[in-house]
Amino acid sequence: MRLTALAASLLLCLIPHLLWRAARRRSPWPPRFLALAARSVGARVRIDGHPFQGDSFIIANHVSWVDILALGGATGAAFVAHDGIARWPVIGWLAAQNNTLFVARERRGALSSQLDALRAALAGHQPVALFPEGTTSDGTGLLPFKPSLLSVLLPPPRSVRIQPVHIDYGPATAEISWHSDEPAGANVRRLLERKGRLEVTLRFLEPFDPAICPDRKALAATARERIAASIVAHLPPFTCGAPLV
Repeated sequence: MRLTALAASLLLCLIPHLLWRAARRRSPWPPRFLALAARSVGARVRIDGHPFQGDSFIIANHVSWVDILALGGATGAAFVAHDGIARWPVIGWLAAQNNTLFVARERRGALSSQLDALRAALAGHQPVALFPEGTTSDGTGLLPFKPSLLSVLLPPPRSVRIQPVHIDYGPATAEISWHSDEPAGANVRRLLERKGRLEVTLRFLEPFDPAICPDRKALAATARERIAASIVAHLPPFTCGAPLV
């Protein structure tokens, strides 16, 4: 049933999206598809806090592929993703339709061109979202943040604000998190077969001006501290006191 709902969501959004693209207009349909796809897999997204209304650079923790559906559907953000995703059948094409910026983390010398592409994306006034952990975690803590791409915000282009976001699955976190080398197909199947709804809370934390940070490492540390504090504050009772990595 969930696969059918996903396919129906895609068909509903695909034709009008292609028509908008043919008219050389910015299409509103990719975030609508992501929102429908989130509901199709059982997610029910709740907003806590206030998404920044101006130009924003979203920094969020990363627990599951559902993060992209929930956050993209709620904010209309373009994501920064590793370039391997661009080669995935169907998924890579769909990601490109949402103006995903594909980066090659392992390629030396590529950072300069990637920063140029990121600056161009910010100039388009579409929110940009980054998962600076670089991979998914178990949701009870944070992996170290990779600060290299945050160089694009120093000095900040225009009046861009950084908004940390805590993606919170509540008691279901351990059940749906994707980590420990679980194969992608196995994780997708496990989540699609999961019974009941999946409550997802997007906790939009206080945005801040990147200009207050002297360098990219300080910027990453500021965002990480705020997300970490929210994770600790909202840990389910049975995990209370779990250490942040």
